[in-house]
Amino acid sequence: MAKKVFVSGCYDMLHSGHVAFFEEAASHGDLYVGLGSDQTIWGLKARKTINNNAERLYMVKAIKFVKDAWINSGSGIMDFEKEVLELKPDIFFVNTDGYTPAKLEFCKKHNIELVVSKRIPSPGLPERSTTALRQECRIPYRVELCGGWLDQPFVNKDCPGPVLTISIMPDMEFNHRSGMATSSRKKAIELWQSEIPVGDPEQLAKTLFCVENPPGTERISGSQDQLGLLMPGLNKLNYDNGYWPVSIDSVLDDEILNFVENNLWLVQLPQREDNYDVFSGMNVNPESSRKLASATEAAWQAILNKDVRAWGENTRTAFEAQLEMFPNMITPAAKSAIETYRDLTYGWKLTGAGGGGYLCLISDREIPNAIKIRIRKK
Repeated sequence: MAKKVFVSGCYDMLHSGHVAFFEEAASHGDLYVGLGSDQTIWGLKARKTINNNAERLYMVKAIKFVKDAWINSGSGIMDFEKEVLELKPDIFFVNTDGYTPAKLEFCKKHNIELVVSKRIPSPGLPERSTTALRQECRIPYRVELCGGWLDQPFVNKDCPGPVLTISIMPDMEFNHRSGMATSSRKKAIELWQSEIPVGDPEQLAKTLFCVENPPGTERISGSQDQLGLLMPGLNKLNYDNGYWPVSIDSVLDDEILNFVENNLWLVQLPQREDNYDVFSGMNVNPESSRKLASATEAAWQAILNKDVRAWGENTRTAFEAQLEMFPNMITPAAKSAIETYRDLTYGWKLTGAGGGGYLCLISDREIPNAIKIRIRKK
C-alpha cells in the first residue's frame, strides 16, 4: 500500500508554487491536505482570506496530486492535530516556512516521519510564493536583535542603554502577535497602504508612534517598534530615561549587513496566546537593567567587528537579563527549542517581548529548516 502523506496550510491565492509543493509531497505517497480555516488564518495573520473555506477546499481537491482534503478543526499553527491522529499518516510534509519544533515533537511522539520540502518548481516555471504575489504591500517588518525593554522608561531610568534593530523585507508573511512589530506594521498599512512614503524615517516613525499611542494609552508601545520598521539597515537606538532615543547610530554598510543576514536564523514558535501577560512576575531592577545595557553595547561592537561568537554570547547574556526582569517572556515551547539548537549556536533570543513568535539564533553554521531574512537597505 502507498504511504499516507499529510500537508497542512492556508492555500489562499492558489499558484504554481502550491501545485509544485503538492506534486513533491505526492511523490512520497497518497497526499492528504488539511487547510487552515478562515478563523485560524485570521488568528495567525490578522487578515481575511481572499478565498473562503469552501472556495479553497474546492480548488485544492481539484488538483490531481491530492487524494483528499478538508478544513482542519483546530486553531493556531497546530490546528491539524485531531485530523492527523485520525488519518495516521506515515509522512508529515512541510516547507521551511511551515517547519516548527512543535511539529517535529508532534511527529516524534506519534511515530510520523517529518520531511521538509526542497521547494522544487515545475520545470520551466519560476518559484512562486503567496507573499511574493502580495508584494503590492512593501511595508517591512522589524527584528529586535538585542536590548529589548530598554526603550521603556521604567527600565531605562535605572540605566541608559541601546536597543538594536533591523528593518527586514516582507519576503514572507510573519505571524501576528509574534514579536515582529506586526501591530505597528498594521497601523503603518492603515496610514500609508502599500509602502512607506518619501520622507525622513525618524519623523515618519514619530508619526506612527503617536498614532499607535494616542492620549490615554495605558501601555505605551515602545518606539523601537516604529523606528525598527522605518529606519533602514541596522540601527542602535540609544535611550536615556524616556520613550524616544536621545540618539541613533545607523549602519548601511553592505559588508556588515551581509554579516548579520548570513549569521541570523529564525525558527517559528507558537504565537503569543490571547491572554498572555508578559508583566506577570515582573522584577525590574537596576542590576538587571545594567546587565542588559552592557551586553547590548558589547553585541553592537561585536557586529561592527563581524565577530559572530561575541555577538551570540552577548545576545544570550542580554536575553538572560531580560528573563531576570520578565520571567514570563519564555514559554515551554521556547525552552524546548533552545535546547534543540543550543549546540549549534553561539546565542539566542526571542523576537519582541516573548511569549511566542520566533526564536532568533546566531550561528555561522547552517541551522536546518530555519528562516532567513533580508535587511532593507534603502
